[in-house]
Amino acid sequence: MLIGQDIAVLGAGVAGLALARALALRGAKVTVYERAPEITEVGAGLQITPNGARVLTALGLDAGAVSMRSEGVSLMDGYMGREVLHLDVKAARPNDDFLLMHRADLIALLEQGARDLAVDIRLSHQVQAIHGDADGVSLVFAAGPEAGHRDARHDVVLGADGVNSVLRPMLNGPAKPFFTGQTAWRATVPALGGEAPLAMVHMAAGRHVVSYPLRGGSLINIVAVEERPDWLEEGWNHRGDPAEMMSHFANFCPGVKGLLGRVTEVARWGLFRHPVALRWHSDRSALLGDAAHPTLPFLAQGANMALEDAWVLADCLAKLPLDQALAAYQSLRRARVVRVIEAANANAKNYHLSGAKRFVGHAALRFAGQIAPRQAVERFAWLYDHDVTAG
Repeated sequence: MLIGQDIAVLGAGVAGLALARALALRGAKVTVYERAPEITEVGAGLQITPNGARVLTALGLDAGAVSMRSEGVSLMDGYMGREVLHLDVKAARPNDDFLLMHRADLIALLEQGARDLAVDIRLSHQVQAIHGDADGVSLVFAAGPEAGHRDARHDVVLGADGVNSVLRPMLNGPAKPFFTGQTAWRATVPALGGEAPLAMVHMAAGRHVVSYPLRGGSLINIVAVEERPDWLEEGWNHRGDPAEMMSHFANFCPGVKGLLGRVTEVARWGLFRHPVALRWHSDRSALLGDAAHPTLPFLAQGANMALEDAWVLADCLAKLPLDQALAAYQSLRRARVVRVIEAANANAKNYHLSGAKRFVGHAALRFAGQIAPRQAVERFAWLYDHDVTAG
């Protein structure tokens, strides 16, 4: 147990709040430092797969209360609107939780779960410097509008502060991400009613559109991705023009165009590849989630990997001496997240096939779905069956 351990968590996103509750459940005194003045979420939909859902259950949180149970994924011809392959997770895995969830609802669930265990969440605290020694770690904060931004000292500092992590370069030095040549648009629109609880992926040459319902079917989440050379700053909160988005997907089928035509506000961001950090920890600090291993959104695993990280890191700290725990955590996690990231990168290419490759690829998917529909789901058994809470 971690009774008496004083632990700081940097960042109040999915990784940070899940970690805070996991640590507090094991007896630690936890303080979360968040740079923003409030806990808000500009993103929209998330797909929580069984590997992530198991962590939420182990944390004692009722994810079902704020989510919809997905029936599967349908890969569609973006031009014709015809189904290429249906991944029927409801039939293939009836006992597993595949959840469609608004990111803000997951954040609210995790935040309340942390506060219920007396986690101290401090907003408007931007860490400027971190100094460690044999006895602990000191945090130096940038000046802020609120009082109380004095230096703080903790036994351990854990960085869940995203792609702009202050801790990651201290452990690894500076690293420059590279632009993938892909831009994404994200929006939600009110549902018209009757939408099936599954994710639709409409694929075309150099483009694809993902959509699925949220919040009991009242909203539709949309992510539209296109290959283009112009460079956009990383981040989710750059305002886009719905008319421009619509023009870039004008050759899609009527169903997709009708959905995009209902968008009134859209965020736009460039997709960047980051290397997985070589070094995840020092003697008294460690990285998790996007701070350690950002992933592209083509396998819906960003939040799921953050949840897995949080559980494993808390478990290692509870079961092992500090000088062994952080190294064990990296050893348990690094190979898995590398595999997940490589699978996500492969999906990005497969969604955007063109010409003869597209014809052959879609034909192969249709054939596979006809002769072995369950196998189409089970090819990701290595991902979904992984249970970090069992160990």
